[in-house]
Amino acid sequence: MKTPIADFVSDYQASGASRFHMPGHKGKALLGAEPWDITEIDGADVLYSANGIIEESEDITSSLFHTAHSFFSAEGSTLAIKAMLMLATQNAGEKPLILAARNAHKAFIYGAALLDIDVEWLYPEPFSHLCHCEISAQTLKKCLMNLKRKPCAVYITSPDYLGHTADIRALSDVCKKFSLPLLVDNAHGAYLGFLSPSLHPIALGADMCCDSAHKTLPVLTGGAYLHISKQAPSHYTENARNALALFASTSPSYLILQSLDLCNRYLSENYSARLSHCIQKIEAIKEKMKESGFAPEESEPLKIVLHTAKYGYTGDEMCCYLKKFRIVPEFYDREYLVLMITPENSEKDFERLTLVWDTILPKPSLPPLLYKLERGKSCLSLRKAMLGAQEIIPVEKARGRICASPTVSCPPAVPIVISGEEITARAIEIFQLYGIETVAVSKIQR
Repeated sequence: MKTPIADFVSDYQASGASRFHMPGHKGKALLGAEPWDITEIDGADVLYSANGIIEESEDITSSLFHTAHSFFSAEGSTLAIKAMLMLATQNAGEKPLILAARNAHKAFIYGAALLDIDVEWLYPEPFSHLCHCEISAQTLKKCLMNLKRKPCAVYITSPDYLGHTADIRALSDVCKKFSLPLLVDNAHGAYLGFLSPSLHPIALGADMCCDSAHKTLPVLTGGAYLHISKQAPSHYTENARNALALFASTSPSYLILQSLDLCNRYLSENYSARLSHCIQKIEAIKEKMKESGFAPEESEPLKIVLHTAKYGYTGDEMCCYLKKFRIVPEFYDREYLVLMITPENSEKDFERLTLVWDTILPKPSLPPLLYKLERGKSCLSLRKAMLGAQEIIPVEKARGRICASPTVSCPPAVPIVISGEEITARAIEIFQLYGIETVAVSKIQR
């Protein structure tokens, strides 16, 4: 398996050339990675007009993921999401509309605001958690039949932060009947294409999706893909680099690009077998947890999701306990704790995660929290709310005001109130559940 980007940089680093170009460190190591940190010098290609080593590496990635083309992002799925929105709405004859599941990442909100896209939100029934939004094919079909305006696309998140996955094949079938593209935020699922059978959104019928390679593959933080399906309109592939360039830095990290490049070799060298072995070890840990009285939630294979409140612990309390055993989780809130695992976790990691459940006992469950969000009352467009004049005020004084910017940390980065919507008493309660003390509100009059 060729690694053209990494090979070029390695050869350049070994050449001893005098660097009369950016970056300013000139290859001198402070962190240690600087000798391999370059810019678009002669021969290094240019990410958003690639026709050399970057294009060659992306072609290899495309063959691994079975796509029309897989484009590199050095700015995470955030960049890929914005590019997907631009591509899906490019040919809209009027102000574009997208139908989106309510658990969208705030990067989606930012992209919709910048592109002045209207969003019709799909809410789940029941609403169990901020991160979760289960949408059936029947629900999607009913909503599409009742919309007064035809959307440009349908947008979902799968897997979500709590490990739930959507029935992408069924949703894709509905989208096809309405001649709509299906876009998937697959940031947590880059590995899904290497299961047998593949559970990757592209394999299941999505037209475009983003993968945060750095979340589940051995890639530096910020490394991601924009995948375009072979069934998608050709203009998606033709215009994707321009769409990415619109929102991206003109100085992409070559360290991240090398990491994506080297990951191609990693994926081609028996990764599916290593992944399967890792999942077997995760399943063994889940069985151990059940024996100790802690039953994990159903989730995608590389997550262990524990509804801690069922067992008498807040996610924060469980996190603090696990840290005593040098186990650091990905996410926790009042009710849940999430552990993300990959084949790169060591045997010591698995040993700790197996033994810790012998040292803790379940307690009586905590009172359930009501995470249900009200359907938001939209008072301003996303664009006007987010880009207009705003001020920061204490959450407790925000009732009746219009939300300006999404106010929630990452993780989970799912907005409690969408920009342009009125902030209600219920929303304030949920802000406070997440420890959010201030909120950006619009100064624009309704």
